[in-house]
Amino acid sequence: MTRIGFAYNRKPDQAALRLEDDEARPDEEPPSTSRDDQSRFVTARADLGAGTPLSTPHPHATPDDEFAEWDSEETIAAVEHALRGLGQVIRLEANAEFPERLRAARPDIVFNMAEGLRGPNREAHVPAICEFFGIPYSGSDPFTLALCLDKARTKEVLAYHGVPTAPFCVIRSPGELDRLITDAQRNAGSPERRVPALPVFIKPVHEGSSKGITERNYCRTWEELREQGAFLLARYAQPVLVEEYLPGAEFTCAVLGNGDAARVLPIVGMRFDALPAGVLPVYGFEAKWLWDTADRPLEIFDCPARIDEALRRRIEEVVLAAYRVLACRDWSRIDVRLDAAGVPNVVEVNPLPGILPNPADNSCLPKAARAAGMSYDELIQACLRDAAERQGVPLSGQAVRRTRRAAAMG
Repeated sequence: MTRIGFAYNRKPDQAALRLEDDEARPDEEPPSTSRDDQSRFVTARADLGAGTPLSTPHPHATPDDEFAEWDSEETIAAVEHALRGLGQVIRLEANAEFPERLRAARPDIVFNMAEGLRGPNREAHVPAICEFFGIPYSGSDPFTLALCLDKARTKEVLAYHGVPTAPFCVIRSPGELDRLITDAQRNAGSPERRVPALPVFIKPVHEGSSKGITERNYCRTWEELREQGAFLLARYAQPVLVEEYLPGAEFTCAVLGNGDAARVLPIVGMRFDALPAGVLPVYGFEAKWLWDTADRPLEIFDCPARIDEALRRRIEEVVLAAYRVLACRDWSRIDVRLDAAGVPNVVEVNPLPGILPNPADNSCLPKAARAAGMSYDELIQACLRDAAERQGVPLSGQAVRRTRRAAAMG
């Protein structure tokens, strides 16, 4: 029986965290944030940034997004159930004890969905440790994971290889932000300008799961850029990406496989008309974590996307080009948005995609798999099969035997 290590990060008990935080903090502020910060995360500006609050903070909502990338026990259990079809599963939570436990367990292969603990290279930690011990693993290698978590470096590589992506620059300090804005104002209209033309959209360079991506990141004026850029620099303690705002439709694309066999599953299209009236057409933190609730779900996705065949082919070409240029493996999810001319531009590449099992959770990779006729178990197993085949690791579970019997009968 193949021994499958399963690497993951589990979301902490938020209720317990709040209790611990309240015991240490006598005031009534939500954990890790001020009232002003909370307002920034859950208000929206009418007519795309005019400054008029569209809503007030929900009384139980908090913008504390520290663990947004980690997985719930529901997801962890669902993935474990799927992996059992291919072998014996050994849970290896990616905490401080992970290296010792991995070395002791010595699985035949590791299925990796661990987002990492800290730092700009956190998604690369588990694969790097696996490589150190010579243990095969699923998904992209440490370099690709670290590269794709840096939005600016990803765009540099894409641009070098001719893959369309919005014009951008990076700011690393309030002083640099001030200098760039002054330079942009002085050289407005010049091809030598160092800041993309307004309006721009800004975001932290090293975050995922829409962390730090909110309504206020859409900046129509230099003053809005100065204010929100300084806020993001302070809150996330990392550089901020400033990119030209793409006004067209948005899509997210699931890719499975390797090399010439890599394929794009049915494209997921964003229905921004499902968002609250007047808000920016962006699938950010508010839409993902605050507005989309169990009692009032956002019907924001169409899968397959309602687009013509020509546009579908253009999107798939751009997505597969990005997948191969960045050396993604086994699976990824790639976000694409159209520019003013209708050209698909790569927005982000996520080689460690979210895989929430509940269809109500709007997790796009499983959604695309369902549209392709794959069950959740089949999606997880497809990733591990591709990883195992790529590295010459035999799998021995019931799902493997069923596949072999079906192939023999066919």
